[in-house]
Amino acid sequence: MNIRHFTFNPYQENSILIWDDSLTGVIIDPGCCDSSELEQLKSFVADKGIKPAAILLTHAHFDHIYGVKGCVEAYGAPVYMHPDDKVMKDNAAALALRSFMPAPDCSWDTVDICDDQTLTFGSMTLKVITTPGHSPGSVCYLCAESGDLFCGDTLFAGTIGRTDLPGGDYDHEIVSIMDKIMGLDGDVDIHPGHGGMSNIGHERTHNPFLQPFNEKDEDSGEVEGIEISGF
Repeated sequence: MNIRHFTFNPYQENSILIWDDSLTGVIIDPGCCDSSELEQLKSFVADKGIKPAAILLTHAHFDHIYGVKGCVEAYGAPVYMHPDDKVMKDNAAALALRSFMPAPDCSWDTVDICDDQTLTFGSMTLKVITTPGHSPGSVCYLCAESGDLFCGDTLFAGTIGRTDLPGGDYDHEIVSIMDKIMGLDGDVDIHPGHGGMSNIGHERTHNPFLQPFNEKDEDSGEVEGIEISGF
């Protein structure tokens, strides 16, 4: 499986393109928020001859969905998303405007996904892992064959996703990570929605949010002064 990361919009969101040897492709969280960013993605797809078969969303915060409408129009690909994040999609424009950002065009339909569901595109098989916490319908996508986890804003290198936005829940976030992700093989690479890559083994032993002595400060939403990351 081939992987290409793009960094889009002022929130430095990681949009990810994956494809196999048949050039069947999948776009994960297209956050391109203007025509130049969308063209950057489309030009790469065209240059490589990739045929996008699907758009996968880890969640529906505005910085992760800015480019969905443009990709749907360009490729006619279905958009896969957990139904519990439909409320986030419906309120994405309001949250963006409240954050002094342009509102995304959310006039696109979604295909519901569920926990443990297997999605196959060409020779690529991705398992859906539901990880509510950052948002109600947050999910990760695991390609066990290649050892890659596309985890959106659930887990980052050295930190976790913020839970202070509408629909966020710190306890659910920690349970999702500990019960659903930390048990994966240590050499599984994580591809987060912001920042650099890491792997499960490193996060299991070095991420301060995942150590038993770290507790959330009830007033600040922080753990021992460490800021929770991601939008």
